[in-house]
Amino acid sequence: MSKFKKLAIGFGLSAMLLTSGCATQNIQAYQNTTPTLDMHEFFSGQIDGWGMFQGRNGEVKKRFYVDINATHEGDNVIVLDEKFSWADGSKSQRIWRLTKQADGSWKGTAGDVIGEATGEVVGNTLHWNYLLALPVDDKTYKVKFDDWMHLINEDVMLNRSVMKKFGVELGSVTLSMHRNNDRNGSK
Repeated sequence: MSKFKKLAIGFGLSAMLLTSGCATQNIQAYQNTTPTLDMHEFFSGQIDGWGMFQGRNGEVKKRFYVDINATHEGDNVIVLDEKFSWADGSKSQRIWRLTKQADGSWKGTAGDVIGEATGEVVGNTLHWNYLLALPVDDKTYKVKFDDWMHLINEDVMLNRSVMKKFGVELGSVTLSMHRNNDRNGSK
């Protein structure tokens, strides 16, 4: 095979990989999914979550439990106090303030979020995008999160986040959240 053909095949394969990596989900695809996600209803009271971080090769790097206390400030603000317990024994906390916008979209802030997270709810799905200051060893990296949450039933939500830096996938976080009805005082 000539050098030209090898080069052409290489460029063709590279282009295919790049374009397939750029494919994104369309939130409107979830328009008719049920149960319909009501942010105030699901994010209310105590929520237990179990998750893991996987590197881009799929290897599980970290596991965690998160205890979420979800409260409301009026009709438009949800506060999520997330207390993480990592499998290595370390602990961390993130407090989100989620604010519903006039157009129905959501904006969110937290201490380690750079700027604002932006989100949209369609059907049973919440799609978030944000930039996170992620500490690793002695450095902090700015990492983009593409976060998809799907309500499975009134008490269970599944979340998958893909983390990228400079457009390159670093890994993903998978999280299963369960409303804790015993602590919510219902059922």
